[in-house]
Amino acid sequence: MIQAFVCLGSNMGDASEHLAEARAALAAMPGVRLAAASSLYRTEPQGRKNQPWFLNQVVRLDCAEDMTSLQLLDAMLEKETALGRVRHAGDHFGPRAIDMDLLLFGKEQKEEGEHLLLPHPRMAERAFVLVPLLEIAPDLSMPDGRTIKSLLEKLPYRLEGSDIFQ
Repeated sequence: MIQAFVCLGSNMGDASEHLAEARAALAAMPGVRLAAASSLYRTEPQGRKNQPWFLNQVVRLDCAEDMTSLQLLDAMLEKETALGRVRHAGDHFGPRAIDMDLLLFGKEQKEEGEHLLLPHPRMAERAFVLVPLLEIAPDLSMPDGRTIKSLLEKLPYRLEGSDIFQ
């Protein structure tokens, strides 16, 4: 099995229900098993502050050996659309019913245009990714050997209960 890590986020409507629907959609994908899910974290919006706070969570998927990162990403994008995700050109940080970001796919380092970048290019800058990732995979390292814990230690953030300020 190939371990993949996905960050889920929502800040529209019933965000916790949107995350539950996303977990169910991922778990129903052929060749994928939902192996772990972090707690839900309430997080400050990044990039565009004048919007509701997000609920975020990281999940670990165990993927079949013959699955590729591009196949997984394409299936995730289809699930996002089916769950109500509407993409607006030029607005990468706006409100959304659901967001699914592929963070890691095994130890793969890959770039296929802007469609697929592994590891996720901004994950090391985001406490809302690293805090839940550390919760479910405390010994995880990036493909370049940096630990999740060491990346998190470099970030200016504050964790109060399940609220992440950054």
